Amino acid sequence: MKVDSKTVRDIAHLARLEFDAQGEEKMITDMNRMIGFVEKLSELNTDGIEPLIYMTDEVNHLREDEVHPPLSHKEVLKNAPKHDSDYFKVPKVVEKK
Repeated sequence: MKVDSKTVRDIAHLARLEFDAQGEEKMITDMNRMIGFVEKLSELNTDGIEPLIYMTDEVNHLREDEVHPPLSHKEVLKNAPKHDSDYFKVPKVVEKK
């Protein structure tokens, strides 16, 4: 499979991306390199090889869940940098227009 300008423009449209001519050429080159790599992998004989499910043989050692009494309102707010009597105070991040 070869990636051409039409393919890149179609994919860019679906992904809501825009490229100039230079960016489009770089994308064509990069995508063709990726496809070439995957095609190279298909040449390998994988008969008798189990599919890889995990990247490591490590096992997660999880601790048991422990039930604790809930924190009080006062305890929750005591380490907050800014708060009033009931709520955390945080900087405004959304402005109304």
